[in-house]
Amino acid sequence: MDVLAGLDPEQRQVAEAVRGPVCVLAGAGTGKTRAITHRIAYAVQSGVVDAQSVLAVTFTTRAAGELRQRLRALGAPGVVARTFHAAALRQLTYFWPRVIGGDPPQVVESKLPLLIEACRRLRRNPDRGELRDVASEIEWAKVTQIGPDDYPSAAVKARRTPPIPPEEVARLYEGYETLRRQRHLVDFETILELTSAVMTEHREVGDQIRSQYRYFVVDEFQDVNPLQKLLLDTWLAGRDDLCVVGDPNQTIYSFTGATPHYLTSFAVEHPSATVIRLVRDYRSTPEVVSLANRVMARSPHRLELVAQRPEGPAPEFTEYDDEPAEALGVALTIKKLMADGLPTREIAVLFRINAQSEAYEQAFTDAGVPYQVKGAERFFERPEVRQAVVLLRGAARSAGSDEPLAEAVHGVLAGIGLTSEPPAGKQAREKWESLRALSNLAEGYDDLPTFVAELERRALEQHAPPVEGVTLASLHSAKGLEWDAVFLVGLTEGMVPIVYAETPEQVEEEKRLLYVGITRAREHLHLSWALARSPGGRRSRRPSRFLDNLSPRTAAQPFKPVAKRDRRAMAAPVACRICGKTITVAAEQKLGRCATCPADYDEALLEALRAWRTTVAKEAKVPAYVVFTDVTLQAIAERVPATEEDLLSIAGIGRVKLDRYGEAVLDLCRKGDA
Repeated sequence: MDVLAGLDPEQRQVAEAVRGPVCVLAGAGTGKTRAITHRIAYAVQSGVVDAQSVLAVTFTTRAAGELRQRLRALGAPGVVARTFHAAALRQLTYFWPRVIGGDPPQVVESKLPLLIEACRRLRRNPDRGELRDVASEIEWAKVTQIGPDDYPSAAVKARRTPPIPPEEVARLYEGYETLRRQRHLVDFETILELTSAVMTEHREVGDQIRSQYRYFVVDEFQDVNPLQKLLLDTWLAGRDDLCVVGDPNQTIYSFTGATPHYLTSFAVEHPSATVIRLVRDYRSTPEVVSLANRVMARSPHRLELVAQRPEGPAPEFTEYDDEPAEALGVALTIKKLMADGLPTREIAVLFRINAQSEAYEQAFTDAGVPYQVKGAERFFERPEVRQAVVLLRGAARSAGSDEPLAEAVHGVLAGIGLTSEPPAGKQAREKWESLRALSNLAEGYDDLPTFVAELERRALEQHAPPVEGVTLASLHSAKGLEWDAVFLVGLTEGMVPIVYAETPEQVEEEKRLLYVGITRAREHLHLSWALARSPGGRRSRRPSRFLDNLSPRTAAQPFKPVAKRDRRAMAAPVACRICGKTITVAAEQKLGRCATCPADYDEALLEALRAWRTTVAKEAKVPAYVVFTDVTLQAIAERVPATEEDLLSIAGIGRVKLDRYGEAVLDLCRKGDA
């Protein structure tokens, strides 16, 4: 097999650079997986390295499975491809009894149970919404090698926004770590840390692992965090047979500790490195590629993509009066694409936060458009899929060799709900779609035992078969995927970029997030926004600043950043609305009264506001105080605003928050006043 056949000049250059260090800067849709798998296969085929000496590292189990599948097809089945955590856990588990003694520690799947117990030990009332955010803060601290004592100062320096004071996060962090060690448990960050430590402190362990793995390939290198880089350096121990692949313009996980610095400075760290750029875009039409290039025109690490596909339709920009109108408009446009023969599995609607999904689920249900929500329950963990696999496994043991596979699979699945036509109702339809996806997958296999083995492999690698239905997904979860038609929705200021993106670095990452969304589209690309939240609402929203000059509709009203007001100029005296005394404390100014002055408020309304805030923050995956602080909620409960103007008079509520949350807050106030 000629593993270099069919590669373009740059991909071939990657494949032929069989000795490291090598840095591949690969733009979206340029065939990076093809390039690195052919590089590994060529190195094995030409005798440069044994397949068993290669460790290919990815960031998802599915990506690792795809690498193994491609390498098997290229004649290199012995190559090990795993995630950082899977590779480290395997090594740690193997060597633990030998060098530490006793059973290896158990892996903690979630930090919440230990955090809840740490809260109780500190006599703190646990709030699950807050604790999820605290868990994220602990994960960030651990991957950046920051301990509990150093967290408060590090959080301030990094401009982190924890849900509770940094000092309290540090106490919970310390309590969590104490419980974890006492219970002989490890989390995903500790797995990497301990593996590196064991290799460093026990020379024989490091020598054995390094003698096994001599040839390293790391995909999505722009997403590496400091702890992963530490482990990689420990594996390498000064050797340079390393190939890294990534795109700095697709760095969208900085909030987790990921940094593109290791990718962009690779040639500095390795002066002899071969640096290759992949810019031929095979995924998208010239129209989509041109828009993507224009969005990132001022990026310091810009890769100018060159489209390789024939011309297609121009991207469409649509402005709607309100969010329900936007969802309906998208649903009707998708119905036209379906009528033209485009399968629904090749269509995606992408939004900034998961809470935006609800309007599209409702609109698609009303319009009869099938859909699936990415990020919900994993395919192979669905009850009907688990039941189907168990039944198929049993059928495989007794299947006759001459029984047609399609008939055998359909017979099993028909017994648990697979019919010739989809049933009515959302839940029944979702179950039917899962079973049909399994049935369709069987078409590529010869017999039932082989098919069942493939299902078990896919379940292990979380490689779900395609399910019919439009994909609803957040921009973050869409990375690495692609569709024929993509709808980018809700592109307004305050959403893209998100309202809490304040620093230039955070805003730039929001732009990269839009770029990732655009480059998911192969042919059809629709970008839209709504001027109001609900029908009849105030039409005060404006399109995202990132769309400025991309279409005639947005060029007419370019974004003008609002200058931050001089706090000294704002320091006009504020009088207490109860006693008339001048107040200067920020929290008291928000309340409009001295902290010691009595104030009546509706306790039920305050609790309703807090419950609403928790729900909104959870859906948006932000700390609760990002929605509204406790003081702002207290002020609302005391004043019970009846109009938008009343809301705006409360410190902490500006135009963006009024537009996003005003209607819901006023509705709660009306119910509380009833």
